[in-house]
Amino acid sequence: MTNKLPLNWCECKFSDLLEIYTGNSINEQEKVSKYTNLDSGYNYIGTKDISFDQTINYNNGVKIPFDNKNFKIAPKNTPLLCIEGGSAGRKLAYTKEDVCFGNKLCAFVSKNEIINLYIFYFLQSREFRSIFSLNKNGLIGGVSLNKIKNLGLRIPPLAEQKRIVGKIEEIFAKIDAGVEKLKSAQEKIKQYKQSVLHSAFTGKLYKATEWKSCTLGDIVSKDKYAMKRGPFGSSLKKEYFVEKGIRIFEQYNPINEDPYWARYFITKEKFKEMETFKAGAGDLLVSCSGTLGKILLLPDDVEDGIINQALLKIRLDNNKVLNLFFIHWFNSPKTQKLILDSVRGAAIQNIASVKELKQINFLLPTLPEQEKIVEEIEKRFAKADKMLEVVEKSLKSAEQLKQSVLKKAFEGKLVHQDPNDEPASVLLERIKSEKQQNEKVKGKKK
Repeated sequence: MTNKLPLNWCECKFSDLLEIYTGNSINEQEKVSKYTNLDSGYNYIGTKDISFDQTINYNNGVKIPFDNKNFKIAPKNTPLLCIEGGSAGRKLAYTKEDVCFGNKLCAFVSKNEIINLYIFYFLQSREFRSIFSLNKNGLIGGVSLNKIKNLGLRIPPLAEQKRIVGKIEEIFAKIDAGVEKLKSAQEKIKQYKQSVLHSAFTGKLYKATEWKSCTLGDIVSKDKYAMKRGPFGSSLKKEYFVEKGIRIFEQYNPINEDPYWARYFITKEKFKEMETFKAGAGDLLVSCSGTLGKILLLPDDVEDGIINQALLKIRLDNNKVLNLFFIHWFNSPKTQKLILDSVRGAAIQNIASVKELKQINFLLPTLPEQEKIVEEIEKRFAKADKMLEVVEKSLKSAEQLKQSVLKKAFEGKLVHQDPNDEPASVLLERIKSEKQQNEKVKGKKK
């Protein structure tokens, strides 16, 4: 960003321009006993109620009574930013109604909607994200309220803020329309891949001469531990982890299709104790807690390790079934439905037991015909994946274009400067004067 201020712009702190405050925390017991399923009140918004696409879930069942004076309110048309925890600096939204909100969220409040919108867009810019990141505190995993208040920014005259907001919204509307079309195309490609799998395992993609009926238990390796759930959490505590040693496979691996990612290790001695949970090249890993039914084939060059409690290991008898054939079958709509229908647990869902999974029916053609079916699937998937790659690049370009627009906006290069606009310094003086008057009124009431 250029150091020279554009015409009639000025520098200030966030707290010079806005009222900035965090909300109130509610523990789960209070939430259930006092504030859940009330007929009326302010909707209470926590960090989890804000999505990364800037939407707010207002209908989460938690309300604060209108006459409760202990809770802070974010008025309608207020930017809300998460400033603490894993989502700090990344979760941001703009309120469509008056709300109460959590203590990890920060409200940026002005009586002027144009100022609120200008700040809302500034909070989305790379410039602000960079400033936020530089001020992060390792202890709270975010930026303190006091630091937020004292962060600097440059503001244009109010009339220019209005022109900037109008131009941003005009350009963003066009970009968002394009993004919606891209997401629609992305979804259609994914649906196409599912239809390919459906055809493959209903005999429509390739006419196999014979499909033999068996169960999942019939096609796993004869190895005693060919199909094994991970150990209980108490068997694999963090106190056993070391800086270097035998790796631990986690849910991240199948969910992200990354066999090489590793962050925890155990000693060789601990590995010998837990060798029944060993996984290595040729094994299949399945996520079976929380995010269910993701599968990964471990390649030949992967290091051996052990699975954690959220994984299922499967080693197949490759004289009966090809790994790729099984993976495509596992990812097919019918199989995924079987897996989801068998889940256990309310809060954290878990896949069914190994004993139950072994009873799942499986139709199996001959090995040469499995190869043909895999070939037909892969051929169609290759074309679909190329299209997906183009769509994903376009989506990234759309985000980059938005950032380019925001960069120009906050450098004073997006709209024209009018020398007749009231300078931003005058606006700040007026806001400062109004604050002083409000403080005097509050003092008299006390």
